[in-house]
Amino acid sequence: MTLFEFHWPWFALLLPLPLLLPLVWRERPSAQGPKRREEQLEGERITLLHPRIDELRAAYQAKRPRRNLAGWAHRLLLLLLWTGLVLALMRPQWLVPHTEVSSPGYDLMLAVDASHSMDALDFTVEGREVSRMQVVKGVMGRFIDGRAGDRVGLIIFGTSAYVLSPLTIDRSAVHMLLESLEPSIAGGSTALGDAVALGVKKLRDRPPGSRVMILIADGDNTAGNFKPMEAAALARMAGVRIYVIGVGSNQRRIRIWHKGRIEVWDDLTMDEDTLQRIAETTGGAYFRATNTRALEEISGRIAELEKTETEARTAYLPEPLYRWPLALSLIALLGLGLFPEGRRRFIARRAG
Repeated sequence: MTLFEFHWPWFALLLPLPLLLPLVWRERPSAQGPKRREEQLEGERITLLHPRIDELRAAYQAKRPRRNLAGWAHRLLLLLLWTGLVLALMRPQWLVPHTEVSSPGYDLMLAVDASHSMDALDFTVEGREVSRMQVVKGVMGRFIDGRAGDRVGLIIFGTSAYVLSPLTIDRSAVHMLLESLEPSIAGGSTALGDAVALGVKKLRDRPPGSRVMILIADGDNTAGNFKPMEAAALARMAGVRIYVIGVGSNQRRIRIWHKGRIEVWDDLTMDEDTLQRIAETTGGAYFRATNTRALEEISGRIAELEKTETEARTAYLPEPLYRWPLALSLIALLGLGLFPEGRRRFIARRAG
């Protein structure tokens, strides 16, 4: 069903403006005074000499209907010009319905730590040092590719938490966004609690039973308004299960990329206790990123949950129609330009 509406209907208040202008903007009286003006007009009438004044008057009166017609045509064109402009300003539009049908699946929100600590080089792949972020991209990239039929979203957090992608069935787009992440892109600190709270906010309006958050972090919380366990309590109240993947190691001294060079820091150990408590509080589970069976176990746990049933969403997309009243105004303007004598006769009629 197609609907019609004006996007800015209050512009219709401008329609009666031409009718109000004559009341506000009246012709100013002559500086010589009305009496002096009448004497001049009378003098002009007296000095008008013509041998056949009666025939001239008759000829003038015979053409008067045409003169009146030109004046009314000019007024009509002005009315069409103004009406078309106002209608174009009101932005008429058709609302065309578009329906999206989604298949049964789970609602998975990924929350990925993108703070500076993800530059730490405490993983080794084939004898080569790799950062925590590189491990996350590899682990979660495979996870996203395997979630056919599910709606996947992406949250990143550093000093603040941000929704990089809402829940969507376009898994390839989410995968591309994940691959584009760089440490410190969201700030150097870690707002772990804010990320969990933001994920809960985005999942709480989804159907119950399939709300799942995958949290990838090192457990360190150094910024934000929510403490991790406060956010975990909110997740439990909203029915959101959080599966946590810990990224990092318990080494005392860790090498890290910092300002273009490798430095050794001693305050980047992973807080596994906080991560495990978040998972237990929400009914999820905790895994290490180095556990090769972690993704299989997470997928198995998710498969035990209730899927979201098939959904149909209808959105009304506007199709603008302002071109039609604007074309009417242009035609009226063209008519006014082609027949300029109508303006003179219209003014003369008003003066008479």
